[in-house]
Amino acid sequence: MSSSSSPSVLLNTGVQMPLLGLGTYKLVGPEDVYQAVDAALAAGYRSFDSAAVYRNEADLGRVLKELLPKHGLTREDVFITSKLGPKDQGEGAMEGALRSLAQLDLGYIDLYLIHWPGTQGRVVTDQRNPGNRAESWAALEKLHAQGKLKAIGVSNYTPAHMRELIQSCKIPPALLQVEFHPRLCQTELRKVCEEYEVCFQAYSSLGKGELVTDPVVLEVSKNCERTPAQVLLRWAVQQGVPVLPKSSNPDRIKDNARLFDFTLSDTDMDRLSALDCEHKYCWDPSEVV
Repeated sequence: MSSSSSPSVLLNTGVQMPLLGLGTYKLVGPEDVYQAVDAALAAGYRSFDSAAVYRNEADLGRVLKELLPKHGLTREDVFITSKLGPKDQGEGAMEGALRSLAQLDLGYIDLYLIHWPGTQGRVVTDQRNPGNRAESWAALEKLHAQGKLKAIGVSNYTPAHMRELIQSCKIPPALLQVEFHPRLCQTELRKVCEEYEVCFQAYSSLGKGELVTDPVVLEVSKNCERTPAQVLLRWAVQQGVPVLPKSSNPDRIKDNARLFDFTLSDTDMDRLSALDCEHKYCWDPSEVV
């Protein structure tokens, strides 16, 4: 199964990106990365999400070079995402992005994101943040023009950060990656993304594991004979939102991939969406100027 035959979403660059990707946050060390990537490729995953701050880019690149031939795949069959570390925001962005390229060592990166709207070591209200974001974006635009970053985007941006970027950029962002699950439906952000043709991608679909025990999620999963995790992931992909479930457990990696052979009813979709209470389990970027 090549990336072209797995369910995907069209980015504004004209490239297809798989709806399902493996999140690699907390996958540390060559053995863990190898086991997870091997299981993911076997289960049909064709997208892998890393970041400079995950400290696993080099291991991911090495492991993919070893495993792709085993699974009858080439570099072109997989979609690799990585992200600029907050310490490199601003004048360090070019060097940071080139470091990610060198660590992964896969020729190019399919999608590269600014990981965080702020700058490491600066307070959230620091007035230099907008300038640093603009400088980072200009560096990414240069590398995109050179073909080293096939698509560029952002992560953890608020509606205000998105509008600021869209008004000033030469190349519009291809994607925004944020926390998204039934308790955080991100209505305003999704509208902004829709308006500007930016792909909206979810992370933390399971609410750091807390949502799998929610009574509504459990009831829906029982009714459709699926795991709570599959229900939560399906809720997103059924809305056209790409997901990045993370796990180091081969069985769970396989289970999480079983999203495309069932459908949630409109009633179940509505019941899950009704859990929205704007609750964030992860970082809150709303205070970053």
